Amino acid sequence: MASKYPVSKQILMAVNGDEAVAYAVKQSLVDVVAAYPITPQTIIVEKFSEFVANGEVYTEFIPVESEHSAMSACVGAAATGARAFTATAANGLALMWEILYIAASLRLPIVLAVVNRALSAPINIHCDHSDAMGMRDAGWIQLFVENSQEAYDTTIQAFRIAEDPEVLLPVAVNLDGFFLSHTLENIRMLPDEAVRAFLGGHRKVHKTYVDYLGKEVEVKLDPANPLSFGPLDLYDYYFEHKMQQIEAMKRVPEVIRRVNEEWYELSGRRYGDGIIATYGVEDAEVIVTVLGSTAGTVRSVAKKMRKAGRKVGIVRIRMFRPFPFDELREVLKDARVVGVMDRAISFGSYGPSYLEINAALSELKSRPVLVNYIYGLGGRDVPPNLVERMFEELLDVAKAGGTAERLRFLGVRGNV
Repeated sequence: MASKYPVSKQILMAVNGDEAVAYAVKQSLVDVVAAYPITPQTIIVEKFSEFVANGEVYTEFIPVESEHSAMSACVGAAATGARAFTATAANGLALMWEILYIAASLRLPIVLAVVNRALSAPINIHCDHSDAMGMRDAGWIQLFVENSQEAYDTTIQAFRIAEDPEVLLPVAVNLDGFFLSHTLENIRMLPDEAVRAFLGGHRKVHKTYVDYLGKEVEVKLDPANPLSFGPLDLYDYYFEHKMQQIEAMKRVPEVIRRVNEEWYELSGRRYGDGIIATYGVEDAEVIVTVLGSTAGTVRSVAKKMRKAGRKVGIVRIRMFRPFPFDELREVLKDARVVGVMDRAISFGSYGPSYLEINAALSELKSRPVLVNYIYGLGGRDVPPNLVERMFEELLDVAKAGGTAERLRFLGVRGNV
Protein backbone atom coordinates (compact mmCIF):
# COMPACT_ATOMS: atom_id res chain seq x y z
CA MET A 1 0.00 0.00 0.00
CA ALA A 2 1.36 3.40 -1.00
CA SER A 3 1.61 5.89 1.85
CA LYS A 4 -0.46 9.05 1.73
CA TYR A 5 2.68 11.14 2.18
CA PRO A 6 5.59 9.38 0.43
CA VAL A 7 9.16 10.54 0.90
CA SER A 8 8.78 13.05 -1.93
CA LYS A 9 6.09 14.89 0.04
CA GLN A 10 8.01 14.90 3.32
CA ILE A 11 10.45 17.51 4.57
CA LEU A 12 14.09 16.42 4.83
CA MET A 13 15.81 17.94 7.87
CA ALA A 14 19.17 17.42 9.55
CA VAL A 15 18.48 17.52 13.28
CA ASN A 16 19.59 15.83 16.46
CA GLY A 17 17.24 13.58 18.43
CA ASP A 18 16.19 16.29 20.87
CA GLU A 19 15.31 18.64 18.03
CA ALA A 20 13.36 15.85 16.33
CA VAL A 21 11.21 15.54 19.46
CA ALA A 22 10.75 19.33 19.67
CA TYR A 23 9.55 19.48 16.05
CA ALA A 24 7.12 16.63 16.70
CA VAL A 25 5.68 18.50 19.69
CA LYS A 26 5.47 21.68 17.61
CA GLN A 27 3.27 19.91 15.06
CA SER A 28 1.05 18.21 17.65
CA LEU A 29 -1.12 21.15 18.77
CA VAL A 30 0.17 20.94 22.33
CA ASP A 31 -1.55 23.39 24.66
CA VAL A 32 0.93 23.38 27.57
CA VAL A 33 4.66 22.64 27.75
CA ALA A 34 6.29 22.69 31.18
CA ALA A 35 10.05 23.23 30.98
CA TYR A 36 12.99 22.62 33.27
CA PRO A 37 16.49 22.03 31.90
CA ILE A 38 18.63 18.98 32.50
CA THR A 39 21.35 17.44 30.31
CA PRO A 40 20.89 15.75 27.85
CA GLN A 41 17.24 16.78 27.53
CA THR A 42 17.61 20.58 27.62
CA ILE A 43 17.69 21.04 23.84
CA ILE A 44 14.08 19.83 23.59
CA VAL A 45 12.58 22.59 25.72
CA GLU A 46 15.11 25.18 24.48
CA LYS A 47 14.14 24.50 20.89
CA PHE A 48 10.46 24.58 21.74
CA SER A 49 10.90 27.90 23.54
CA GLU A 50 12.18 29.30 20.23
CA PHE A 51 8.97 28.18 18.52
CA VAL A 52 6.97 29.97 21.23
CA ALA A 53 9.07 33.15 21.08
CA ASN A 54 8.81 33.26 17.28
CA GLY A 55 5.04 32.88 17.36
CA GLU A 56 5.19 29.55 15.51
CA VAL A 57 2.97 27.81 18.08
CA TYR A 58 0.14 28.86 20.36
CA THR A 59 1.32 27.01 23.44
CA GLU A 60 1.47 28.04 27.08
CA PHE A 61 5.18 27.61 27.88
CA ILE A 62 5.74 27.35 31.64
CA PRO A 63 9.33 27.61 32.95
CA VAL A 64 9.16 25.94 36.36
CA GLU A 65 11.55 25.65 39.30
CA SER A 66 12.06 21.87 39.25
CA GLU A 67 11.14 18.66 37.48
CA HIS A 68 8.65 17.90 40.26
CA SER A 69 6.90 21.15 39.33
CA ALA A 70 7.14 20.37 35.60
CA MET A 71 5.12 17.20 35.97
CA SER A 72 2.77 18.91 38.45
CA ALA A 73 2.07 21.62 35.87
CA CYS A 74 1.32 18.95 33.28
CA VAL A 75 -1.06 17.21 35.67
CA GLY A 76 -2.97 20.43 36.27
CA ALA A 77 -3.09 21.24 32.57
CA ALA A 78 -4.15 17.75 31.47
CA ALA A 79 -6.85 17.66 34.16
CA THR A 80 -8.47 20.72 32.53
CA GLY A 81 -8.49 18.98 29.13
CA ALA A 82 -5.28 20.43 27.71
CA ARG A 83 -2.73 18.46 25.67
CA ALA A 84 0.41 18.56 27.84
CA PHE A 85 4.07 17.68 27.33
CA THR A 86 7.36 17.87 29.19
CA ALA A 87 10.81 16.29 29.01
CA THR A 88 13.48 15.22 31.48
CA ALA A 89 16.32 12.82 32.22
CA ALA A 90 17.94 10.86 35.04
CA ASN A 91 17.92 12.74 38.36
CA GLY A 92 15.20 15.02 37.02
CA LEU A 93 12.97 12.02 36.36
CA ALA A 94 13.69 10.79 39.87
CA LEU A 95 12.54 14.15 41.25
CA MET A 96 9.24 13.66 39.39
CA TRP A 97 8.67 10.32 41.12
CA GLU A 98 5.66 11.27 43.24
CA ILE A 99 3.87 13.03 40.41
CA LEU A 100 4.51 10.24 37.87
CA TYR A 101 2.26 7.98 39.93
CA ILE A 102 -0.35 10.72 40.28
CA ALA A 103 -0.42 11.40 36.53
CA ALA A 104 -1.00 7.71 35.75
CA SER A 105 -3.53 7.17 38.54
CA LEU A 106 -5.58 10.17 37.39
CA ARG A 107 -5.58 8.68 33.84
CA LEU A 108 -4.09 11.82 32.32
CA PRO A 109 -2.73 11.42 28.74
CA ILE A 110 0.50 13.37 29.26
CA VAL A 111 3.48 12.73 26.96
CA LEU A 112 6.96 12.79 28.49
CA ALA A 113 10.24 12.57 26.58
CA VAL A 114 12.85 10.78 28.71
CA VAL A 115 16.35 11.30 27.34
CA ASN A 116 17.97 8.33 29.00
CA ARG A 117 20.87 9.08 31.30
CA ALA A 118 22.60 7.37 34.21
CA LEU A 119 21.53 8.22 37.74
CA SER A 120 24.06 9.50 40.27
CA ALA A 121 26.31 8.81 42.13
CA PRO A 122 29.02 9.27 40.87
CA ILE A 123 27.65 12.08 38.71
CA ASN A 124 27.34 10.97 35.10
CA ILE A 125 25.51 12.73 32.27
CA HIS A 126 25.72 9.93 29.71
CA CYS A 127 23.37 7.18 28.64
CA ASP A 128 22.03 4.20 30.39
CA HIS A 129 18.47 3.08 31.14
CA SER A 130 18.52 3.27 34.93
CA ASP A 131 16.22 6.30 34.89
CA ALA A 132 13.55 4.66 32.74
CA MET A 133 13.74 1.40 34.67
CA GLY A 134 13.16 3.29 37.89
CA MET A 135 9.74 4.45 36.63
CA ARG A 136 8.62 1.13 35.19
CA ASP A 137 6.07 0.48 37.95
CA ALA A 138 4.54 3.98 37.92
CA GLY A 139 1.70 3.12 35.53
CA TRP A 140 3.12 4.78 32.41
CA ILE A 141 3.30 3.33 28.92
CA GLN A 142 7.01 3.15 28.00
CA LEU A 143 8.28 3.18 24.42
CA PHE A 144 11.96 2.99 23.43
CA VAL A 145 13.22 4.34 20.09
CA GLU A 146 16.23 3.33 18.03
CA ASN A 147 17.00 6.52 16.10
CA SER A 148 15.98 10.15 15.69
CA GLN A 149 13.46 9.42 12.94
CA GLU A 150 11.69 7.07 15.30
CA ALA A 151 11.89 9.66 18.09
CA TYR A 152 10.01 12.10 15.86
CA ASP A 153 7.46 9.53 14.72
CA THR A 154 6.89 8.04 18.17
CA THR A 155 6.39 11.37 19.92
CA ILE A 156 3.50 12.13 17.58
CA GLN A 157 2.13 8.60 17.95
CA ALA A 158 2.35 8.92 21.73
CA PHE A 159 -0.35 11.60 21.82
CA ARG A 160 -2.69 9.35 19.82
CA ILE A 161 -1.97 6.37 22.08
CA ALA A 162 -2.30 8.29 25.35
CA GLU A 163 -5.54 10.03 24.35
CA ASP A 164 -7.29 6.96 22.98
CA PRO A 165 -10.48 6.56 25.07
CA GLU A 166 -9.62 2.88 25.57
CA VAL A 167 -6.30 3.88 27.16
CA LEU A 168 -6.15 7.33 28.81
CA LEU A 169 -2.71 6.73 30.28
CA PRO A 170 0.49 8.82 30.10
CA VAL A 171 3.26 7.81 27.68
CA ALA A 172 7.03 8.09 28.13
CA VAL A 173 9.08 8.18 24.91
CA ASN A 174 12.64 7.06 25.67
CA LEU A 175 15.63 8.08 23.54
CA ASP A 176 19.26 7.41 24.41
CA GLY A 177 21.15 10.39 25.74
CA PHE A 178 23.89 11.77 23.48
CA PHE A 179 23.83 8.74 21.15
CA LEU A 180 20.54 10.12 19.84
CA SER A 181 19.86 13.38 21.65
CA HIS A 182 22.98 15.19 20.45
CA THR A 183 23.82 13.37 17.21
CA LEU A 184 22.92 14.93 13.87
CA GLU A 185 20.76 12.74 11.65
CA ASN A 186 18.57 13.20 8.60
CA ILE A 187 14.88 12.73 9.30
CA ARG A 188 11.75 13.05 7.20
CA MET A 189 9.02 15.27 8.65
CA LEU A 190 5.40 15.24 7.59
CA PRO A 191 3.64 18.51 6.78
CA ASP A 192 1.94 20.18 9.75
CA GLU A 193 -1.54 19.54 8.39
CA ALA A 194 -0.85 15.80 8.04
CA VAL A 195 0.22 15.47 11.67
CA ARG A 196 -2.75 17.48 12.90
CA ALA A 197 -5.16 15.37 10.87
CA PHE A 198 -3.51 12.21 12.23
CA LEU A 199 -4.11 13.47 15.77
CA GLY A 200 -7.66 14.58 14.99
CA GLY A 201 -6.94 18.20 15.84
CA HIS A 202 -6.80 19.34 19.45
CA ARG A 203 -7.25 16.88 22.29
CA LYS A 204 -10.75 15.45 22.63
CA VAL A 205 -11.88 15.03 26.23
CA HIS A 206 -13.67 11.85 27.25
CA LYS A 207 -17.27 12.21 28.41
CA THR A 208 -19.18 10.32 31.07
CA TYR A 209 -22.50 10.44 32.90
CA VAL A 210 -22.62 12.09 36.32
CA ASP A 211 -25.51 10.45 38.13
CA TYR A 212 -26.53 13.23 40.49
CA LEU A 213 -26.86 15.66 37.57
CA GLY A 214 -28.28 13.12 35.16
CA LYS A 215 -26.31 14.49 32.23
CA GLU A 216 -23.17 13.78 30.26
CA VAL A 217 -20.19 15.99 31.10
CA GLU A 218 -16.54 16.09 30.06
CA VAL A 219 -14.10 14.53 32.50
CA LYS A 220 -12.07 17.63 33.24
CA LEU A 221 -11.75 20.41 35.80
CA ASP A 222 -14.61 22.76 34.98
CA PRO A 223 -16.31 25.12 37.48
CA ALA A 224 -19.60 24.72 35.62
CA ASN A 225 -19.52 20.95 36.11
CA PRO A 226 -17.42 20.27 39.24
CA LEU A 227 -15.71 16.89 39.54
CA SER A 228 -13.22 15.48 42.05
CA PHE A 229 -9.73 14.46 40.92
CA GLY A 230 -7.50 12.43 43.22
CA PRO A 231 -9.61 12.59 46.39
CA LEU A 232 -8.89 10.52 49.50
CA ASP A 233 -9.46 6.91 48.47
CA LEU A 234 -9.15 4.37 51.27
CA TYR A 235 -9.46 0.60 51.28
CA ASP A 236 -13.17 0.62 50.36
CA TYR A 237 -12.52 1.67 46.71
CA TYR A 238 -8.75 2.12 46.17
CA PHE A 239 -8.25 -1.46 44.97
CA GLU A 240 -11.04 -1.14 42.39
CA HIS A 241 -9.51 2.07 41.02
CA LYS A 242 -6.16 0.30 40.60
CA MET A 243 -7.97 -2.42 38.68
CA GLN A 244 -9.13 0.23 36.20
CA GLN A 245 -5.48 1.07 35.48
CA ILE A 246 -4.66 -2.62 35.10
CA GLU A 247 -7.49 -3.10 32.61
CA ALA A 248 -6.45 0.01 30.66
CA MET A 249 -2.91 -1.37 30.34
CA LYS A 250 -4.31 -4.58 28.86
CA ARG A 251 -5.82 -2.56 26.02
CA VAL A 252 -2.59 -0.71 25.19
CA PRO A 253 -0.90 -3.26 22.85
CA GLU A 254 -3.80 -3.32 20.40
CA VAL A 255 -3.95 0.47 20.31
CA ILE A 256 -0.18 0.67 19.69
CA ARG A 257 -0.44 -1.84 16.84
CA ARG A 258 -3.25 0.13 15.25
CA VAL A 259 -1.47 3.48 15.58
CA ASN A 260 1.73 1.94 14.17
CA GLU A 261 -0.17 0.74 11.08
CA GLU A 262 -2.01 4.04 10.62
CA TRP A 263 1.31 5.86 10.77
CA TYR A 264 2.66 3.50 8.13
CA GLU A 265 -0.28 4.28 5.85
CA LEU A 266 0.42 7.99 6.35
CA SER A 267 4.23 8.12 6.25
CA GLY A 268 5.48 4.81 4.87
CA ARG A 269 7.26 4.05 8.17
CA ARG A 270 6.42 1.36 10.70
CA TYR A 271 8.38 -0.15 13.58
CA GLY A 272 7.82 -3.89 13.58
CA ASP A 273 4.30 -4.41 14.84
CA GLY A 274 4.70 -1.38 17.10
CA ILE A 275 5.59 -3.60 20.04
CA ILE A 276 8.66 -5.56 18.94
CA ALA A 277 10.80 -5.45 15.80
CA THR A 278 12.65 -8.58 14.70
CA TYR A 279 15.45 -9.58 12.35
CA GLY A 280 16.56 -13.10 11.43
CA VAL A 281 14.60 -14.85 14.17
CA GLU A 282 12.79 -17.43 12.01
CA ASP A 283 15.60 -20.01 12.05
CA ALA A 284 17.88 -18.52 14.70
CA GLU A 285 19.61 -20.72 17.25
CA VAL A 286 20.68 -17.61 19.16
CA ILE A 287 18.51 -14.50 19.57
CA VAL A 288 19.53 -11.29 21.31
CA THR A 289 16.97 -8.86 22.78
CA VAL A 290 17.77 -5.16 23.17
CA LEU A 291 16.19 -1.75 23.74
CA GLY A 292 17.08 1.63 22.25
CA SER A 293 19.86 2.80 19.96
CA THR A 294 22.13 -0.22 20.52
CA ALA A 295 19.74 -2.22 18.36
CA GLY A 296 21.29 -0.72 15.24
CA THR A 297 24.74 -2.05 16.12
CA VAL A 298 23.41 -5.46 17.13
CA ARG A 299 21.39 -5.79 13.93
CA SER A 300 24.39 -4.82 11.80
CA VAL A 301 26.51 -7.50 13.46
CA ALA A 302 23.73 -10.06 13.13
CA LYS A 303 23.48 -9.34 9.37
CA LYS A 304 27.21 -9.85 8.98
CA MET A 305 27.14 -13.12 10.91
CA ARG A 306 24.13 -14.46 9.02
CA LYS A 307 25.97 -13.86 5.73
CA ALA A 308 28.69 -16.08 7.19
CA GLY A 309 26.13 -18.80 7.87
CA ARG A 310 25.65 -18.19 11.60
CA LYS A 311 22.05 -18.60 12.74
CA VAL A 312 21.56 -15.51 14.86
CA GLY A 313 18.70 -13.04 15.23
CA ILE A 314 17.65 -9.93 17.11
CA VAL A 315 14.49 -8.71 18.80
CA ARG A 316 14.22 -5.01 19.57
CA ILE A 317 11.74 -4.36 22.36
CA ARG A 318 9.94 -1.12 21.50
CA MET A 319 7.14 -1.33 24.08
CA PHE A 320 8.55 -2.02 27.55
CA ARG A 321 5.39 -1.16 29.47
CA PRO A 322 3.07 -2.91 29.28
CA PHE A 323 5.63 -5.67 28.84
CA PRO A 324 5.06 -7.86 25.74
CA PHE A 325 5.09 -11.24 27.46
CA ASP A 326 3.03 -13.08 24.83
CA GLU A 327 4.83 -11.57 21.83
CA LEU A 328 8.27 -12.39 23.20
CA ARG A 329 7.28 -15.90 24.28
CA GLU A 330 6.13 -16.63 20.74
CA VAL A 331 9.21 -15.23 18.99
CA LEU A 332 11.79 -16.67 21.42
CA LYS A 333 10.37 -20.12 22.11
CA ASP A 334 12.29 -22.00 19.41
CA ALA A 335 15.70 -20.46 20.06
CA ARG A 336 18.31 -22.52 21.87
CA VAL A 337 19.86 -19.54 23.65
CA VAL A 338 18.57 -16.01 24.26
CA GLY A 339 20.95 -13.22 25.19
CA VAL A 340 19.17 -10.40 27.02
CA MET A 341 20.96 -7.05 26.84
CA ASP A 342 20.21 -4.62 29.67
CA ARG A 343 21.57 -1.08 29.93
CA ALA A 344 20.58 -1.09 33.61
CA ILE A 345 20.74 -3.47 36.54
CA SER A 346 18.62 -4.11 39.60
CA PHE A 347 21.36 -4.23 42.22
CA GLY A 348 21.35 -7.59 43.96
CA SER A 349 19.39 -9.09 41.06
CA TYR A 350 19.54 -9.16 37.26
CA GLY A 351 18.78 -6.63 34.54
CA PRO A 352 15.13 -5.53 34.28
CA SER A 353 14.54 -7.00 30.80
CA TYR A 354 16.01 -10.34 31.88
CA LEU A 355 13.62 -10.61 34.81
CA GLU A 356 10.64 -9.92 32.55
CA ILE A 357 11.73 -12.30 29.78
CA ASN A 358 12.47 -15.01 32.33
CA ALA A 359 8.87 -14.65 33.51
CA ALA A 360 7.58 -14.67 29.92
CA LEU A 361 9.28 -17.99 29.17
CA SER A 362 8.51 -19.64 32.50
CA GLU A 363 5.36 -21.33 31.14
CA LEU A 364 7.21 -23.17 28.36
CA LYS A 365 7.88 -26.87 28.92
CA SER A 366 11.06 -26.60 26.86
CA ARG A 367 12.64 -23.17 27.00
CA PRO A 368 15.81 -21.46 25.76
CA VAL A 369 18.80 -20.90 27.99
CA LEU A 370 18.80 -17.25 29.08
CA VAL A 371 21.98 -15.20 29.49
CA ASN A 372 21.83 -11.64 30.82
CA TYR A 373 24.39 -9.13 29.50
CA ILE A 374 24.67 -5.86 31.42
CA TYR A 375 26.25 -3.31 29.09
CA GLY A 376 26.87 0.36 28.44
CA LEU A 377 26.38 1.73 31.96
CA GLY A 378 27.19 5.42 32.20
CA GLY A 379 27.35 5.77 28.43
CA ARG A 380 30.09 3.24 27.72
CA ASP A 381 30.15 2.47 24.02
CA VAL A 382 29.43 -1.00 22.69
CA PRO A 383 31.34 -1.36 19.39
CA PRO A 384 30.55 -4.07 16.82
CA ASN A 385 33.51 -6.27 17.79
CA LEU A 386 32.16 -6.52 21.34
CA VAL A 387 28.69 -7.42 20.09
CA GLU A 388 30.19 -10.07 17.81
CA ARG A 389 32.06 -11.53 20.76
CA MET A 390 28.77 -11.70 22.69
CA PHE A 391 27.13 -13.58 19.82
CA GLU A 392 30.07 -16.01 19.68
CA GLU A 393 29.76 -16.68 23.41
CA LEU A 394 26.06 -17.39 23.01
CA LEU A 395 26.69 -19.71 20.05
CA ASP A 396 29.21 -21.59 22.22
CA VAL A 397 26.52 -21.95 24.90
CA ALA A 398 24.10 -23.29 22.28
CA LYS A 399 26.70 -25.76 21.02
CA ALA A 400 27.60 -26.98 24.52
CA GLY A 401 24.00 -27.23 25.70
CA GLY A 402 23.05 -27.29 29.36
CA THR A 403 23.38 -24.28 31.62
CA ALA A 404 25.54 -21.17 31.42
CA GLU A 405 26.70 -18.34 33.63
CA ARG A 406 23.51 -16.27 33.64
CA LEU A 407 24.76 -12.79 34.58
CA ARG A 408 27.57 -11.34 32.48
CA PHE A 409 29.05 -7.86 32.03
CA LEU A 410 29.86 -6.68 28.54
CA GLY A 411 32.77 -4.30 28.02
CA VAL A 412 33.98 -3.90 31.61
CA ARG A 413 37.75 -3.45 31.91
CA GLY A 414 39.33 -6.74 32.84
CA ASN A 415 36.49 -8.53 31.04
CA VAL A 416 36.79 -7.20 27.47
